[in-house]
Amino acid sequence: MRYLIVSDLHANLEALHAVLAQSAGGYDRALCCGDLVGYGADPNPVCDWVRLNCAAVVRGNHDRASTGQDDLEWFNPVARNAAIWTLEALTPENAGYIMALPRGPLTVETFQLFHGSPCDEDEYVIAAGEADQAFGYLETRVAFFGHTHVQGGFIWNQSRVETILRPPARGDSQSLPIDPECAYMINPGSTGQPRDGDPRAAYALYDTEANEVTYRRVVYDVAAAQKKIHAAGLPPILADRLSVGR
Repeated sequence: MRYLIVSDLHANLEALHAVLAQSAGGYDRALCCGDLVGYGADPNPVCDWVRLNCAAVVRGNHDRASTGQDDLEWFNPVARNAAIWTLEALTPENAGYIMALPRGPLTVETFQLFHGSPCDEDEYVIAAGEADQAFGYLETRVAFFGHTHVQGGFIWNQSRVETILRPPARGDSQSLPIDPECAYMINPGSTGQPRDGDPRAAYALYDTEANEVTYRRVVYDVAAAQKKIHAAGLPPILADRLSVGR
């Protein structure tokens, strides 16, 4: 089975369209590691696509916040503003869909999906030491996660945890063979708001028969996404950061 793995879409329709155009014909099922909405100006079209096309989805922190499930006190002013805007913009159908999303980990075939970490959906797994603790909670050898907006992840090689470095900024594809003797926490990166210094939309493809993950990046119409954010009256920084991937 070939899977398209996306995460942190953040209501960025232009980025999602670019990912779908580049990956067309390259996967059998689509999956999402959460944060469908928040930050961007197209929560309903993005949610419509996820609802109709993703075989499995876990919720993210912005999904909860943008549907009134979380106290916004812990969000910074920019994120809070975007969550409130999204709460008002979502259709009842899409809000209901998001509210019903499960928290991770969610098992799909022989791997798992979660948003932050397997023990805490809001935890940021950024460093190898954090990943070392998280590996102890995995129930499968391979897992996909998001939340950090940084493409890459971690490998446990039975003796230590190693960091999977993100693909070079000039490349658009990097393959990772899956060793059945190791364990993997793989972050496909953020489709809608990358924060790893590369503004291109990020995603991953996972071929379970070939035992291979492919990290991908694709250029999208950033200016169009920025124009929508400004027109919606969302904080300008949400548009600005799309240009730099930070």
